Amino acid sequence: MTERDKIQIKTAEKTMEVVLLIDDNAIQAATRQTILKRAGYFVIAVLNPARALEQFKNDDFPFPISIVITDHIMPGMSGAEFVRELRKTQPDLPILVISGLDDAECEYAGMNVRFLTKPLSPDLMLANLHELLQTEELGVA
Repeated sequence: MTERDKIQIKTAEKTMEVVLLIDDNAIQAATRQTILKRAGYFVIAVLNPARALEQFKNDDFPFPISIVITDHIMPGMSGAEFVRELRKTQPDLPILVISGLDDAECEYAGMNVRFLTKPLSPDLMLANLHELLQTEELGVA
């Protein structure tokens, strides 16, 4: 039995939320991935936002994405550019943006995202993630 088969069996027993984590900093991505996994989420980490968009375009994720967590400053494509492109095909997907720049929030105006600033405690990140997923389940925008 492959690892993917095991995951599919596990998800058949219980609905598992799938988090797409986008951060060009491998250390920060690994840290957040560990926090999310320990909290019971299935995490797909991508270090390049353009690659993540390509995967959405080609429906190339192993499971449907429940929520996206993205960094703001990344080489080649900012978080705002990524969200703007993603919203063309995924207008209702919950998105949590994390940035070290308070003033970057204005770049996400009208994009229906939750914006948090660093430093960010694991508890605060998980509380916001949970709230966004609950709001999505209830159909509240």
